[in-house]
Amino acid sequence: MRYQPLSWIRPLILASSVVLLAAIAISLSSRITLRTPSFNSSLPSDTNFVALPDPEIDIAVPSNLNQQTIVLAGGCFWGIEAIFEQLKGVSQVVSGYSGGSAETATYSQVSLGKTQHAEVVNITYDPTQISYGQLLKVYFAVAHDPTQLNQQLPDRGSQYRSAIFFTTPEQQQVAQAYIQQLDQAQSFQKPIVTQVVPLQKFYAAETYHQDFVQHNPNYPYVVVHDLPKLKRLEKQFPELYRDRIKLSSFYSR
Repeated sequence: MRYQPLSWIRPLILASSVVLLAAIAISLSSRITLRTPSFNSSLPSDTNFVALPDPEIDIAVPSNLNQQTIVLAGGCFWGIEAIFEQLKGVSQVVSGYSGGSAETATYSQVSLGKTQHAEVVNITYDPTQISYGQLLKVYFAVAHDPTQLNQQLPDRGSQYRSAIFFTTPEQQQVAQAYIQQLDQAQSFQKPIVTQVVPLQKFYAAETYHQDFVQHNPNYPYVVVHDLPKLKRLEKQFPELYRDRIKLSSFYSR
């Protein structure tokens, strides 16, 4: 006769499985919980974006008309990259890391929050079509919450800090002046914590991080956190918006 298991074992296994599945569901849920940014806005609450003034000072169009770059950090680089890819005048956006050494510029190390790196995007743009100041306005208004220190939405750690990495004195001056302007206007309920620091080196991230939102529009994190920002971008900056990576069909549903 084959061995018959004790009658109480099967219910115990079933109960344990239910508890385990519930724990997994709660864990996954907590990782994609949408946090409401602490924005002041005269616009309806369901739009959830900030109406900001234009920068009072900006960088003049250079006489050589060469392409310019700006390096920004504001949380997970997936969404930041997608936002700036949708702007007229932007020719390239590369996700990467800045603030630390070459030896630690890998996703597995940066994710630990101990490398001094931040997740950043390196944006190449045509200053005759979009200015440095306009890019900063999008950055502060839509791309991230500049009042959150070392975090954005569900992501925690210094690698998710808000930072502008400048490459020229003009970039530094305009960035600092705009932050001061926004703080004085009380555009946000809390002070801006965005760092303005010199760019030492930019390290491109791994290939699978590049154009992540474009390649993974149904990824849960993207659906919850990034597609709503793209929708707000289209509504708030129609004169700058272009659906270059063809995502409007996803966030208009």
